[in-house]
Amino acid sequence: MTKRHKTARVVSRTAKAWAGRFRERTNRLVEAFTSSLSFDRRLYAYDIEGSIAHCKTLERAGVLSHRETADIIRGLDKVRAELDAGRFPFASEDEDIHMAIERRLTELIGPVGGKLHTGRSRNDQVALDLRLYLRDALDSLLRGMRRLQQALLAKARDHLDVVMPGYTHLQRAQPVLFAHHLLAYIEMLERDKGRLQDGRARLDAMPLGSGALAGTNYPVDRAYTAKLLGFAGVTENSLDAVSDRDLVVEALAMLSILMMHLSRLSEELVLWSSQEFQFVELPDSFCTGSSMMPQKKNPDVPELVRGKTGRVYGHLLAVLTMLKGLPLSYNRDLQEDKEALFDALDTAAASVDVYAELIKGLAVNRDALAKAAGSGYLLATELADYLVTKGVPFRRAHETAGRIVRACLDRNRDLHELTLSDLRAFSDRFEKDVLDAVTVEGAIERKAQIGGTARKRVEARIKVLEKALAS
Repeated sequence: MTKRHKTARVVSRTAKAWAGRFRERTNRLVEAFTSSLSFDRRLYAYDIEGSIAHCKTLERAGVLSHRETADIIRGLDKVRAELDAGRFPFASEDEDIHMAIERRLTELIGPVGGKLHTGRSRNDQVALDLRLYLRDALDSLLRGMRRLQQALLAKARDHLDVVMPGYTHLQRAQPVLFAHHLLAYIEMLERDKGRLQDGRARLDAMPLGSGALAGTNYPVDRAYTAKLLGFAGVTENSLDAVSDRDLVVEALAMLSILMMHLSRLSEELVLWSSQEFQFVELPDSFCTGSSMMPQKKNPDVPELVRGKTGRVYGHLLAVLTMLKGLPLSYNRDLQEDKEALFDALDTAAASVDVYAELIKGLAVNRDALAKAAGSGYLLATELADYLVTKGVPFRRAHETAGRIVRACLDRNRDLHELTLSDLRAFSDRFEKDVLDAVTVEGAIERKAQIGGTARKRVEARIKVLEKALAS
């Protein structure tokens, strides 16, 4: 047997789409090490969608006949049906979902299936699949975030009359409406949504037609392909198109910020539901108990969201590190982007979804919040600001209020226990109206500027948000 014949037989046995140049069969360890099929199979619907559009573009370019196009599309529909039903026969030689689909297509319709890859590389193919997938994944996440915002908004609306202590440095600072506090997270999520929408707009360029790196020799109408796939335009540089993973990095960065916001909410829920705070009670169905201590009710969901935040951060750093030394254009390192992206998206989406339901069942302890808001010298700033209205410079007013607090601490008294006589011992600018001015209700209602915690401002913001989130 000649060397040529021996090589041909090996190629036939390995059944690799690229095997023509090789004399040796791929080592099984290498096959296992390089395969991405275990995680990129989730791209199958997008791969088939892109393949159908590519097939129609090849027909438009005169590369495929109408009959060939119809046969290939019919075959792709069969492949999709098998994958949808979980009946797809994966083979050991399948390196990734793209090659698995092409192999199965050829098995179903014969050699004409091998024409589908004309004018296309896996490099621009996977770049397309990623964009199609990420576009849908971000849209789904945006819908979930809106549901979480709506849950927070409903909880805020139902507790407009509840006052709580606002904190700085985790020390009681000034009274605020509980609803105002919840709306702060809605504002965070609104910025998160804006980032996701902004990033989605940037990935709305179709890369197919870039080939392996230099473009394609066939007269394909890329604008036509983009229109079929719902893209706003096409990528303008083939080298950049096949090696660009900015969309992955940007998505991971956006998801990291989203998770950071959810982690801050988690920390507050853990604190608020503790015996030390008792501000809220988490629904039983979102908590677990202790295998040893019967009395325990553990806030596992907030703790896990808080913990998973670091996992998403890690994916961002991993992809940034992977990309930092890559020359143009495509390198196999880029395969490492998918597991990071998929897991981060799954983690963020699951966290958003579980919180949207948890917030609905959150019980608010009005009495505990009212008690906390009425103590801890939260009205000290009101005393200082009262003196300012009487012509005292703020720094002097601040110092006077501080001395009053110090005296109360020494005598184990609270501010609301002080009489007019007590106050005038510190400043003769205090008059009878100070007793009406320095109250929790007054402190809330005087914060009536845009963004303040006054009830009318919070109610107005709730109405705006209700309208925005309903559309």
